[in-house]
Amino acid sequence: MRFWLRASVMLLALGSAIPAVAQRQPQEHTTEWPGLVSGGSGIDGLESGPELQRGREPLAMLADQRRLSTALAALQPERKGVVDAYVLSVALDSDPVFAREARESGRVLTRRYDAEGRALVLAGPDGRGAAVVPAGSITALTLALARVAELMDREHDVLVLYVTSHGAPDAGLAYHDGDQGFGVLPPARLAALLDGLGIRNRLLLLSACYSGAFVKRLMSDTTAILTAASATRSSFGCRAENDWTFFGDALVNHALRKPQPLAEAAAEARKTIIGWERAGRLDPSMPQVTIGDGVATWLAPLEARMPQVATAPVGAPATDALKP
Repeated sequence: MRFWLRASVMLLALGSAIPAVAQRQPQEHTTEWPGLVSGGSGIDGLESGPELQRGREPLAMLADQRRLSTALAALQPERKGVVDAYVLSVALDSDPVFAREARESGRVLTRRYDAEGRALVLAGPDGRGAAVVPAGSITALTLALARVAELMDREHDVLVLYVTSHGAPDAGLAYHDGDQGFGVLPPARLAALLDGLGIRNRLLLLSACYSGAFVKRLMSDTTAILTAASATRSSFGCRAENDWTFFGDALVNHALRKPQPLAEAAAEARKTIIGWERAGRLDPSMPQVTIGDGVATWLAPLEARMPQVATAPVGAPATDALKP
């Protein structure tokens, strides 16, 4: 089960990029969450999406900023007369399961939605020597969204956003980057980013405990949201040694590899997750699916170009976490 943010004292919101360091192995968490908020409810101040850094090496920060700048510059502009998808796949925690999931999810979603040249992965080291990519952080995600908004036709094109991380009740997505970076991305902050940038057509896939909290704030006529859990439930499979969370494995690694509509893929993934949870005698995570009435306008052209041959799942099954 994913741990959750224990918030306590003064808000420290230092908004700067959280870079990847030069080493190939992910850092371990050896300290508790720092105090990020104040107030009796424990959630005051989170709506701004605080980030905190401490002791990060300046050269590592510079190297990651350069990687991010290069990746953003490489994104291609939209094609006139074509409904294009821009895929962002983001790991917001240094637990390597998230890096592995974000990397492969980026590949699957890019292939499914014809987004070659219009896709970006933000993730730390995966612990297995994968090529270095820009690190995931709230700042990096913000800059990536801003660049996508510049390049896309916001009336017709689509953002496909996959985020995998830990989640915190009443807070949103919560992450460590080793012991050097921390952040919270709440529903209000993500909604403000997307709405402020005018990104209306969006497929949002959120793999985290309590991620159902995003549905109410982000739902719209032209938005499809799939989350790993309800607003009050944990999701499963995020052990550092895993290749997938339950949600990522069921939805991306299996259902979305097949040439089937999004709604059918979501139903398949939900059924799969329920089966895994029952087999493991786990409390139901209750994945959420909300698809706006206007989504078909942009989804139909994308699905018409889907590859008609499924690809095989990769990595160890998420259910390996249930083995004694």
